[in-house]
Amino acid sequence: MSTGLSAVAYIGATILFILSLGGLSNPETARRGNLYGIVGMTIAVLATVFGPRVTLAGIPWIVGAMVVGGSIGLVAAKKVQMTQMPELVALMHSLVGLAACLVGYASYVDTSIVFSGAEKAIHELEIYVGIYIGAVTFSGSIIAFGKLSGKISGKPMLLPARHALNGIGALVVIYYGYAFLQAHTPADGATALIVMTAIGLLFGIHMVMAIGGADMPVVVSMLNSYSGWAAAATGFMLSNDLLIVVGALVGSSGAILSYIMCRAMNRNFISVIAGGFGTGGGTVVAKADGQPAGEVTAISAVDTAELLRDAKNVIIVPGYGMAVAQAQHTVYEITKHLREKGVNVRFGIHPVAGRMPGHMNVLLAEAKVPYDIVMEMDEINADFPDTDVSMVIGANDIVNPSAEEDPTSPIAGMPVLEVWKAKTSIVMKRSMASGYAGVDNPLFYKDNNRMLFGDAKKMLDEVLAALKG
Repeated sequence: MSTGLSAVAYIGATILFILSLGGLSNPETARRGNLYGIVGMTIAVLATVFGPRVTLAGIPWIVGAMVVGGSIGLVAAKKVQMTQMPELVALMHSLVGLAACLVGYASYVDTSIVFSGAEKAIHELEIYVGIYIGAVTFSGSIIAFGKLSGKISGKPMLLPARHALNGIGALVVIYYGYAFLQAHTPADGATALIVMTAIGLLFGIHMVMAIGGADMPVVVSMLNSYSGWAAAATGFMLSNDLLIVVGALVGSSGAILSYIMCRAMNRNFISVIAGGFGTGGGTVVAKADGQPAGEVTAISAVDTAELLRDAKNVIIVPGYGMAVAQAQHTVYEITKHLREKGVNVRFGIHPVAGRMPGHMNVLLAEAKVPYDIVMEMDEINADFPDTDVSMVIGANDIVNPSAEEDPTSPIAGMPVLEVWKAKTSIVMKRSMASGYAGVDNPLFYKDNNRMLFGDAKKMLDEVLAALKG
């Protein structure tokens, strides 16, 4: 493939990637957006493999690597459950960071192209920055994977003088960056790179370990942005325009999404990075005098079905508990049955519901819930006072009234779905344990609230049976 044809293919792939991002912004066009992305990536890979920079001797190695990687991806896609998607996404981000590091070191030791003067300085700066971003992304994503999968506690690890440690680390990275650019021998340059990589890895670990459970959706989005910038840095190192453009698209879109999610949580992006909140202890917080936080009123599946049957307006708020129980299909059956009986059923989605952006939307789309009844928090919050039943399925922090009523709460000021303003609210939980943020929820103790305890899938099956009976 000639250089000109390769450039045209890259332009076509770039346009398809932009169309893909545009399509993914709406559930109704998401399938088309995915298709654009698949076609664009196929064109990009073929244009790279058969482009002018790859020799015939290298093609078998590339094809072999693609077969191995593609097989792993295919198996993962078949076996990974929807509840495991957040940690899988974090793991994928780590691979992008690792690739940036490896490409950076390979570019440094590559002697096939010799730079001099300003070109040499620019190329070495690209290598240094690319490896650093890749190292932070790799280690941070691994820790995020551990937290999201439950292998690492969601409790933030806040080291003494952690900000000073981060500052010292940044100064050391800058110093060794100068040393790397001034290195007279490859060995001196390699030493600077190794020290910087070690600091980058430690910073990634420290940064995510200091972030509490309630901020993990923002972390996933943030790491997505980092992986994009790592890919862009790789593109600079390889002089690959497509990688630069695609990396910039991913990096900027991830940064914008992180900002939107921080606004949805009334959190400052810098404060999230500096250290989140949450204990991750999973216990009910008692009052200061040691007394229970309140009394709850339990409800049965049959009584829940009766309330739903008599209601005219119902709002369902899904959370991570629905994902864990894989109850989305039963939720759809209940929704379908109620709508056939004339009940106005809608869904309220908080921007940070679940463990990653769009988690609940994906689950509901998988269960064939109509897109037009799935509403964002800002669209539906004002309708709760006119709602007969608000049904919370496995959500906690995103429906916590203390965000509005308790200025001393760790989540004070965070916009939440005001389910307690409905005539009756029903919360489905396995137990009285606190949510991922480790904050007790006063909603459970309100007079108009009922608790439906048990596995969400099992209890919803019982509710559906009672409705049909």
